[in-house]
Amino acid sequence: MLTSLSIKNYALIEKLEITFHPGFSVITGETGAGKSIILGAIGLLAGNRAEISAIREGATKCIIEGEFDISSYGLEPFFQENDFEFDDRCIIRRELLAGGKSRAFINDTPATLQQLKELGNRLIDIHSQHQNLLLNTESFQLEVLDTLAKNEAERKQYLAAYRSYREAEQLLREAQANQERYKADEEFIRYQLQQFDNAQLEAGELEKLEEELQILSHAEDIKTDLHTLSQTLSGEEGGQVGALLTCTHILRNLAKNYPKAADWEERMESLYLELKDISEDIEKEEDDICFEPDKIEKVENRLDLIYSMLQKFHVKTVDELLQIESDYRQKMALLDGGEDSLEMLSTQLNEARERMKKAAAALTATRKKASLLVEKDIVERLRPLGMPNIRFEVNVTPRTQPETNGLDAVTFKFSANKSSTPQDIVGIASGGEISRVMLAVKAILAKARKLPTIIFDEIDTGISGNIADKMGEIMQGMGNEGHQIISITHLPQIAAKGSSHYLVSKSETDKGTATSIRELTLEERIHEIASMMSGARLTDAAINNAKVLLGIH
Repeated sequence: MLTSLSIKNYALIEKLEITFHPGFSVITGETGAGKSIILGAIGLLAGNRAEISAIREGATKCIIEGEFDISSYGLEPFFQENDFEFDDRCIIRRELLAGGKSRAFINDTPATLQQLKELGNRLIDIHSQHQNLLLNTESFQLEVLDTLAKNEAERKQYLAAYRSYREAEQLLREAQANQERYKADEEFIRYQLQQFDNAQLEAGELEKLEEELQILSHAEDIKTDLHTLSQTLSGEEGGQVGALLTCTHILRNLAKNYPKAADWEERMESLYLELKDISEDIEKEEDDICFEPDKIEKVENRLDLIYSMLQKFHVKTVDELLQIESDYRQKMALLDGGEDSLEMLSTQLNEARERMKKAAAALTATRKKASLLVEKDIVERLRPLGMPNIRFEVNVTPRTQPETNGLDAVTFKFSANKSSTPQDIVGIASGGEISRVMLAVKAILAKARKLPTIIFDEIDTGISGNIADKMGEIMQGMGNEGHQIISITHLPQIAAKGSSHYLVSKSETDKGTATSIRELTLEERIHEIASMMSGARLTDAAINNAKVLLGIH
């Protein structure tokens, strides 16, 4: 429930502070006084888009702040999920800066516009005249029916089934497209695979072959150098290995009389063993190296094959070639086993379709059951509003194709006359009739959704007399049912039904035109309602009529 509103430097408002009350309140004022400005400010708290041009001329910043009593609306989960501090009193603030930026805060914590909208939708419902057009849309009619059907669980179950169905449908479509595409390229794919089968590529093969060719091409030079090394290290005259062994023996004998030589002997022996091991490895490699022209030719041919494939497929490594081969084999597998795969996907699609239809049937059942209640409730609420012969129907018919909201098409049908067959409400109902139907719809929606605050912006357009009185009673009844109802009205019959009455006025100051709002006392209410009936010149008759409307005797 909106408990207070503060506006600074917004449009014609320099500074405004007002307290609101529970129940049914009315706002009146002359045309152009600024009622729509106040409504626009409240809309910003609900997450509406901010226009920088709305900042009061000469100001650098506009601030709109609203305090809400949210103690009984079960909003704790929203605050927890979004890391906002929860309190029974919630303060929402919007700031518009002349530089073009806009900021939002929930309990002094910065909030995104999406977060503000989500919270605003659960706190305030602003019904302006253009929203009457919503009644002409199928989506709104379906939303009304679902709200009253309280079928959120069925809708979630259907939506999950619908998405599974669409996913299965997409998988089958892609598989069919792929198979058709691969069939067109089947001969080419088989030819490419034949090349890979002939090549029998192995990972890391290219590097090994290049190293092997390098050795084979320089075999004679390598063998000569290895032989020289081998002779130097351990030739017939002992070489370096023999010299180290001799040194080791000398040091061992020396250590008997000269202890320091023991450490040298140990280190020398280590050098001897390492050099002897190296010498043996070199000798073995020397024996293994051979000049083999036939093997060189074989390696070169293999490398030529790999190089040509790298060039053909525009890659640089054998690993990339192997990935290409793998891709071709997958395509071939789809071609060879495609029918089985398509049959499996088709079966999965049929199963998903049946699950979706079952979920849709359960959803349809809730809507058809609720449609009877909607028809009855709407008729009962509209008969006192000058429609004694109203006929209102909610038609739930099957769609040809599934949608995210089900397999149902919902149509509101309307007739104000007993003799006329109900027709689509689109284009058949007058402006005044639409206003009355929309008020009835809002009344039952408010009860179902338990909305804290509903603001009606001149919903009484095209209404007068006794019908206006009855509309006021409906809004008054909504206020008595625990909702905060605020109505901007030009009709005295509705204004008199409010438990609180606010007047919006416009005045000229040294800073320009300014809009203000204040709560009226009982005496002021009498004069305001009398003025609404008789105009600027108050008569005793008008004042007496105002008192009658207010129930003052």
